[in-house]
Amino acid sequence: MKIRSDEIASVIKQEISQYASQLEMSEVGRVIQVGDGVARVYGLSNAMSGELLEFQTAAGSVMGQVFNLELDSIGAVIYGDYLSVKEGDLVKATGRLLEVPVGEALLGRVVDPLGRPLDDGPAIQATERRKIDIIAPGIAERQPVTEPLQTGIKAIDAMIPIGRGQRELIIGDRKTGKTAVAIDTIINQKQYWGTPEAVVCIYVAVGQKESTVAGTVETLRKNGAMDYTIVVSAGASDPAPMQYIAPYSGCAMGEYFMWLGKQNKTPKHVLCIYDDLSKQAVAYRQLSLVLRRPPGREAYPGDVFYLHSRLLERATKLSAENGGGSLTALPVIETQEGDVSAYIPTNVISITDGQIYLEPELFFSGVRPAINVGISVSRVGGNAQVKAMKQIAGSLRLDLAAYRELEAFAQLGTELDKATQRQLDRGARMVELLKQPQFVPFHVIDQVISIFAGSKGFMDDLPVSSVREFEKGLLEYMRGVGKPVRDELEQKKDIKAVEKKLEEAIRAFKSMFKPSKA
Repeated sequence: MKIRSDEIASVIKQEISQYASQLEMSEVGRVIQVGDGVARVYGLSNAMSGELLEFQTAAGSVMGQVFNLELDSIGAVIYGDYLSVKEGDLVKATGRLLEVPVGEALLGRVVDPLGRPLDDGPAIQATERRKIDIIAPGIAERQPVTEPLQTGIKAIDAMIPIGRGQRELIIGDRKTGKTAVAIDTIINQKQYWGTPEAVVCIYVAVGQKESTVAGTVETLRKNGAMDYTIVVSAGASDPAPMQYIAPYSGCAMGEYFMWLGKQNKTPKHVLCIYDDLSKQAVAYRQLSLVLRRPPGREAYPGDVFYLHSRLLERATKLSAENGGGSLTALPVIETQEGDVSAYIPTNVISITDGQIYLEPELFFSGVRPAINVGISVSRVGGNAQVKAMKQIAGSLRLDLAAYRELEAFAQLGTELDKATQRQLDRGARMVELLKQPQFVPFHVIDQVISIFAGSKGFMDDLPVSSVREFEKGLLEYMRGVGKPVRDELEQKKDIKAVEKKLEEAIRAFKSMFKPSKA
């Protein structure tokens, strides 16, 4: 049997094509010093800034990231159990940047900043990953903020409105209700879930006790808000590198939903809460000082402004060509003794589009949420406010401003003329009207009806103690007997169109109202 030469050649070619090379090239170095979540590595001469590293330890592999590039070594941060990393361990450069899993599979879950579950649930089957630190979309990729993000809190939605795509700072001393404002905002998004207006919420807890985070998750679950929420937790006991990357991880998870609109033409909206960025700055300061970066003001490194600006710049309302999705950021900053002129507070105030300032004096005097409407401001949200709310919010601000001015005189016990007394009485009732229990967000139409009734003087002759009882009864009445008027207001979103009918409905209710605490 003769074998032709061309047959031999084809067999050899087939054999060569099936041969897969097992040779793998990788650059490795060795740990020369380790401690406090950072390591100094020798030998990775081609490492890039921000590159992902793999530490090969006796207990398995641990991930890290290049932080400092020095003359003969590199400084790296370790994500995970840095106590298992020992001097002399091998370190492999991966050629990749740090990424986290993203997608629908994360909804309802509590994860660490690397996307690993912390809630004893099943492993997360995410099909996509996103880089945690990216350059924010440019001006051409954005559009102005025009849609409201309703918080469900009367004082905020009326006087410090937030738009979808805005960055609004929540600032105040500890234990003044900063997290409560954020959680109420998440719970209020339940009304949109399942509609095209749906908002996916990301709550990033930085440097908090695990018990506090567990309590927050339980509150969200009880109110049915975990269906559309992802909780990213880097606890107080977690290493500084994990606390440093947590807000970026949460932002990357949110950006996945924001950009979905570009693919399927349905805009997706995201709310990111960073609670809080003061602790992230402290973690970053720790890393920088251990890596011997020069300290600046208050011992923070010189680029601590960039730490927060590159995170908050990623909040945006995308242009129609990019799907029209949005990412709204609510960063939280903790002040010491109300000092808003400290380094980190002033940094974040200058990056954001307004701030909600919570005052301890108001909190302890029973005004909750303890929002100081004098120095709280929104530089965008008025453009995104519901028309009906915009029409009545102006008079509310003026009533409160006049009340605050006259309050000091009234305490001196001086004789007041009737007009001044009227302003004082109106102001006291508006302050009472803006009080709101925790985890009870109000629908925007209910807020409009409530504030309209107060600013038109329907509550002026009521005892202050009966104001909230009157409000509760009025809103129940407007959902029952007065439903046609309420429905018309909800449809037109214009007070002028239904003003007379609304006034008649409120008068009809008031004629039946009997306060229980007269």
